[in-house]
Amino acid sequence: MNDPKTQEIQLWLHKSQEDLAVAQLLVNQEREYLSIAVYHCQQSLEKGLKGYLTYQDVPFQKTHDLTILNRLCVKFDARFEAVLNAAAILTPYATRFRYPSEELEPDDAEAHAALKLTSEALALIQQILSEALLREES
Repeated sequence: MNDPKTQEIQLWLHKSQEDLAVAQLLVNQEREYLSIAVYHCQQSLEKGLKGYLTYQDVPFQKTHDLTILNRLCVKFDARFEAVLNAAAILTPYATRFRYPSEELEPDDAEAHAALKLTSEALALIQQILSEALLREES
């Protein structure tokens, strides 16, 4: 399908994959990049969720709160319940390490955990969307 809606969904997923790839690169670099890596984890999941909401024709507010976005997704597919934990953990990374504060960056374990949560959640979103789009083609 090459309709505008499908193209928009693909753009959301493409941007989501870019953020995930950047996070993976940064986690494997110098420690000083971990704060940016977890930010990209949050961004990746946010864009994946927004891609699914675009598929469902659900307007969403401008928010970085993944829990809010994920709850909208759960209304259409209960499998998104599996993403609630990731959403809760990753949401603070939109701002937590972005500005000077006492806590400058996550530790190595926290960054790796964020990357794992993001990868798993994004894989689920892509699976759900792939199945849905295949059904529509049939």
